[in-house]
Amino acid sequence: MRDTPSSETVTTLGAIAIELAPGSRIGRSALPQSEAGDWAAAIATDLARVVPGAAELDLVLVAALYDPAELLRPHFPRHAELDQLAARAPGEAGGRIIAFGAAANGLPPRLVPDAALGEGPLRVVPLLLRGSAAAVEAVGAEMEARLLDVGMANAATALATQAAFGLRVEHMRYLTLHDLMAMMAMQYEHAGVGALWPMVEAALFGDDDEILLDAPPEPLLRYANGRVHIALMDADAWALGGFAPAGIDADRMEWLFERFEARQRQMAAVLGSHGIEVIYDHCPIGRDARAILRAG
Repeated sequence: MRDTPSSETVTTLGAIAIELAPGSRIGRSALPQSEAGDWAAAIATDLARVVPGAAELDLVLVAALYDPAELLRPHFPRHAELDQLAARAPGEAGGRIIAFGAAANGLPPRLVPDAALGEGPLRVVPLLLRGSAAAVEAVGAEMEARLLDVGMANAATALATQAAFGLRVEHMRYLTLHDLMAMMAMQYEHAGVGALWPMVEAALFGDDDEILLDAPPEPLLRYANGRVHIALMDADAWALGGFAPAGIDADRMEWLFERFEARQRQMAAVLGSHGIEVIYDHCPIGRDARAILRAG
């Protein structure tokens, strides 16, 4: 890894995690530009309370709510767009608050939340801190060490967020991107799709190593080169290829195959929410499904 000149502008990436109270609805998913600055200023003050060095860096955020999967996509596109927009912002770097909200024509196109992912109980706001390499390294290390334990937003900031977005906050905290990834890995484990997380993580960082999910009666998946291939089988290929549970009777076969197909769709939806391309490879009866996926 090359040395970074101390004068070069670099970033450390983070997020605000907002857990909605049970039954809460969101009044609006983005603030207008006229309100974004004031809300961001409150965030900056609160974040500096937890990590004092953050006040010396530029805080860049968009006043909009996203599903966590939208932040955790290959090359972290929401954060990358914020960084590019901040690089063009006027003013002297250091301690600036650069907030993007919705103008008359809406948010910047690459910052528009995915409407298909707008119903989850956990919403996140991407943020980044910009500055010299030395300053960002020091603040980033402090964030990694402290935020998970002491990163809860104060009551005033949580109440201001409630009022701004028209929702009810159960918990609100500041996270590093690594914290958010750890949180999502744990949630996926609890939801029964934890086996997908190594594929998601590999895609986030451009890891091209092959990852195979081969644990019948789970679907057969292969990650390679940023894509996930799923073995698509009919009921006979599934049953005779060794992917059906052992010892099942004919009366349960159809029901279990429907569950298998539903599981495939669930896994494809999770991967798709992270912006990972999913390809179905047809695996007919009598052919080696694993060999077909390896050839994909």
